[in-house]
Amino acid sequence: MLDQIRTCLRRALSALSGTPRVLRVATAKLPTDYGEFDVHIYENPADLQTHVALVRGDISSGNDVLARMHSACLTGDVFHSIRCDCGPQLQTAMRRVADEGRGVIVYLNQEGRGIGLANKIRAYTLQDEGYDTVEANERLGFPPDARDFGVGAQILVNLGVTKIRLLTNNPQKRAGLEGYGLEFVELVPLEMRPNDKNLEYLRTKREKLGHILNLMS
Repeated sequence: MLDQIRTCLRRALSALSGTPRVLRVATAKLPTDYGEFDVHIYENPADLQTHVALVRGDISSGNDVLARMHSACLTGDVFHSIRCDCGPQLQTAMRRVADEGRGVIVYLNQEGRGIGLANKIRAYTLQDEGYDTVEANERLGFPPDARDFGVGAQILVNLGVTKIRLLTNNPQKRAGLEGYGLEFVELVPLEMRPNDKNLEYLRTKREKLGHILNLMS
């Protein structure tokens, strides 16, 4: 609960002071299994968090841009945990952007839907005791989703993006990105086939968080 209060206070102070939420601090080429991307590093002066944007092609031309707003998931993205669908979603998003030849993936440093890595692992323990992901977050004193997508919206604007086709199953991401001058053309599904380890996790996302998921039907 204390971490949550501190985060809210930092955001409020940043808004009152007019301090930019994100600053681009580094750029380089990044060759990957899916081709070469431009990697841009952003820092948020309000909370000192670092975020990443992977860009393919010219995304500032005013045409629709395929965009993914991906929250960091060390367990899924790096260690290939199958408790969630995060790792496959990131890989699929990179492949789709590369195939299209133009797009952006914003990688937000907001582990565990914004509660941090240690609290996410604590939430895993509660899930193993029978709580779902929403209940586990709430028992730890957090909302079901504590992420701030406004940071990601500012990164897109800084990159010159104006119109996006958002790769997501979560309609709430659109609401979190609105108000920054971005025009939404469509929500593009990014659904992964469930397994026996993440079926309940995905069901909770659909039933309690409003994600559009059809492969479980």
